[in-house]
Formats: sequence, structure tokens, C-alpha cells
Amino acid sequence: MTAHPRDPQALRRASGLVVALLLLWPLLRLSQFSPSALFEAGNLKVMGRFLRNFLPPEVSAEFLGYVVKATLETLAIATAGIALAFVIATPLAVAMTNSLSISRIGPGPARKPRMALRVGVRALVLLLRGVPELVWALLFVRALGLGPAAGVLALAITYGGMLTKVYAEILESSDRRAVDALLAGGSGRLVALLYGLLPNAAQELVSYTVYRWECAIRASVVMGFVGAGGLGQLMDQAMKLLNGGEAATILLVFLLLVLLADAISARLRKLLA
Repeated sequence: MTAHPRDPQALRRASGLVVALLLLWPLLRLSQFSPSALFEAGNLKVMGRFLRNFLPPEVSAEFLGYVVKATLETLAIATAGIALAFVIATPLAVAMTNSLSISRIGPGPARKPRMALRVGVRALVLLLRGVPELVWALLFVRALGLGPAAGVLALAITYGGMLTKVYAEILESSDRRAVDALLAGGSGRLVALLYGLLPNAAQELVSYTVYRWECAIRASVVMGFVGAGGLGQLMDQAMKLLNGGEAATILLVFLLLVLLADAISARLRKLLA
């Protein structure tokens, strides 16, 4: 009878688990995480009474008309925001990508200015993606008033920074040999990008952009709570009026919208594979 071989990584895995638990415990205490409070009799009664208000969902023709309009507005906010974010991210990502630096392949007087430009672009991108879209939405709602324009601009700025960072990382991780050959032969940065980097990176770039569009749909709903339009604003009104049936209908529509976005995203990724 042969004995089972001992896992050589067992001690390391067990040690890592113990260390993770030791680090996680004080964080849970600091955040006052207490799941047992959910199952106290008083809290269960309050949650049950709150959930009963959501039944039955509101299905009147007038309200469903409002929901359809808000759903189309949410899709428009997300799509327009991602389109503007792409416009912002494309030139910034090219400027940030060290692989496209002509001064990198040899000495030249433009080396220091190019390095300074990349540092400046990185600082700008850090500002764009470091401030949450909800904060930008609050700012633009104060400037432009209630409506979807604030949500579009908030998504464009925050997601523009996110797309820039990931685009630059994808381009940096691509094979540099074709780019170096083109730049050494006298080609410009745009030609090197189109023929040296994009053929290998296009699938990953498109896949990440579609994923961010999917995230933008969720974010546009959240921004609606601060007056940026769409399903979120309609949900905010229903909750303030304590109309659980309307809130339930909006939640169901939002779940269907997320499922639709997931299906479209998966389909596009499959086509690009």
C-alpha cells in the first residue's frame, strides 16, 4: 500500500492562511463587522417589515413608461460617458506609453522633455481616476443642475483616467520588437502604434473597454441618487416617498439591464477571441 505524497507547499499555505487571518481580524474589529446583529429578533422584524413594502411591484402603464424612459437615459449616460472617456484616454495613453518613446531607442535632446511629459500625464491621470465618479457627479450637478449631463461628464473624467492607465499598461506589456524596428527605421509614433502595438493589443483593449461600459451602467444608476438622471434618480424618488412597489420594479429592471450588459459583453469578448 503506497502512502500519499506530502504536499511540499502545505506548510507555506497554512502559514499564509494564519497570517491572513491575523491581519483580517483587527480590520474586521475596526470596521465593527458583526454578522450576528443581523439575526437578532428586533433586527429581523425590522428587515422583514421593510421587505414586505416591496411587494407587489408597481406595474401600472404610467409608471412603466417612466421606467422605460429612465432605462434608456441610463444606457445613454453610460454609453456617452464611455465614448468621451475613450476620447480622453486614447491620447493620454499614447503619451504615457514608454514603448512609443522615440528618445528611448537612442540619445537625443528630447529625452528629458519627453520624460517630464510622461510624469505630468501620469499625475493628471492619477487625479482623474483618484476622485470617484460620485464626487464629480455632485460637482457637475451643482454646476449644470439636475440631469444626465452631470453623469456623462462624471463618467467621462473618472473612466477616462481608468482607461488611460489600463490602456498604457496593456500597450507596455505588448511585444516591443516591431515597435523598436519601426521607430529605429524613422517611423513616427502613430505609425508605430498602429502597426507595432495595436495588432497584438487590440483584443485586450476592446475587451477592457466593453467591461468598463458594463461598469458604467452600474455607476450611472448610483449617480442618479445625487441627481444625475436615469434609474437612480427614479429610485431615489421612490425611496423618499416610501413607495416600495415602485422601488421593486426599478430594481427588477436594473437587474435585467445588468444581465443584458453582461450578455452583450460576453458576446463581444467571444467574437474577439
